[in-house]
Amino acid sequence: MLNISENESKLPNLDKYQTVKNLINRPHYKILNRIIIGVSILVLIALFLPWTQNISGTGNVTTLKPGQRPQSIQSVISGRLEKWYVKEGDFVNKGDTILFISEVKEDYMDPNLVQNTKNQVNAKKQSYESYGSKVISLSEQIKAITAEKKLKKEQANNKIKQAIFKIKSDSMDLAAIKTQLRIATTQYNRAIQLNKEGLKPLTDVEEKRLKLQEAEAKIITQENKLLSSKNELINAKVETNRIDAEYSEKESKAQSDQFTAMSNQYDTEAQVNKLENQYANYSIRNGMYYIRASQSGYINRALQSGIGETIKEGTPIVTIMPASFEIAVETYVNPIDLPLISKGEKVRVWFDGWPTIVFSGWPDISYGTFGGKIVAIENFISENGKYRVLIAPDKNDIKWPKQLSIGAGAKTIALLNNVPVWFELWRTLNGFPPNYYKPGTVKEKEKK
Repeated sequence: MLNISENESKLPNLDKYQTVKNLINRPHYKILNRIIIGVSILVLIALFLPWTQNISGTGNVTTLKPGQRPQSIQSVISGRLEKWYVKEGDFVNKGDTILFISEVKEDYMDPNLVQNTKNQVNAKKQSYESYGSKVISLSEQIKAITAEKKLKKEQANNKIKQAIFKIKSDSMDLAAIKTQLRIATTQYNRAIQLNKEGLKPLTDVEEKRLKLQEAEAKIITQENKLLSSKNELINAKVETNRIDAEYSEKESKAQSDQFTAMSNQYDTEAQVNKLENQYANYSIRNGMYYIRASQSGYINRALQSGIGETIKEGTPIVTIMPASFEIAVETYVNPIDLPLISKGEKVRVWFDGWPTIVFSGWPDISYGTFGGKIVAIENFISENGKYRVLIAPDKNDIKWPKQLSIGAGAKTIALLNNVPVWFELWRTLNGFPPNYYKPGTVKEKEKK
């Protein structure tokens, strides 16, 4: 139960005991107290000493350029392994044959497939040329029909003009005969009147009657002639329409034949292009039966080995390590540290198997950490939950060891601002990021 009474509890006074007095007065306890006080003072002083904040990361050795990293050679087509020309550890030049595979798809098993396709291409080209000649011939035929139609139309138009002129001439002759008829009628009537009056003889009247009859006969003849001229005009116009219809039909048929030939020509051209594409594909496919090295390097590992084994398209076959490469280190930093690093910043690197403390056992590797320079920062988080940073050797620092191999482990550290020790302890305990830092060299580059 809680003591809620008003009585104040008092600790007993231990000074009255002799044992306590003896313990306090012992000399080694006085020394211990002094040591504790001294250590406390040193710790307090150490808390105010400077501490350099840093960003550390772990990674491995890689190459600076993607094309210099180990690459796997894949088969573009499916096939069956027939013969190996290399073994693991061999050095190959770019273009050297590594493996030969045979065809497994029935569409490409014909040994004369390329030559047969070439023959089809040549045959279709000849057909294309013949259609082209036919199109040219029909074009010339159309031109001839058009020219003949033009001449026929001119001839028909001339006939129409002649008929019109003849109608005009016959009309004028008819008008003249009608005038003669009126004159003859007037003379006949006057002769009859004079004959009645006894001024003209009967023979004169008969003569005038004869002239009147001749005039009437000429009118009928001239009217028939005029009608005949009008019929000729109609016939000329009908002939013109017939010529238009006849030659339009000829032109339409020739144009239809021309369009058909052109359509066949275009279709043949498309077939030629398709066959040429097939011919090119078949030729390229024949070259893919020989798997060749994409670059000079060493055969690391054969991923497919069995003779007679069937592989699919895109199946990795072997891995090649390029003969020449520029070494680099890829390290991974925490997301909280990513804003504190920038491209061009210098870092320190040490490798697995190399001491971080200088020693004189091997002169070639008697260095601790090596200088590096950030050349690339990945802005997308990796699968391990960190960001990838690529570091190249610092040309102004000690050269990296020649004995390094691709894939070796490496650790990196980037130095930041100087802060008191107590501040760094407080920051670490609270999980705060280091102080925002921007190196002066990077700032100068950004200004430029």
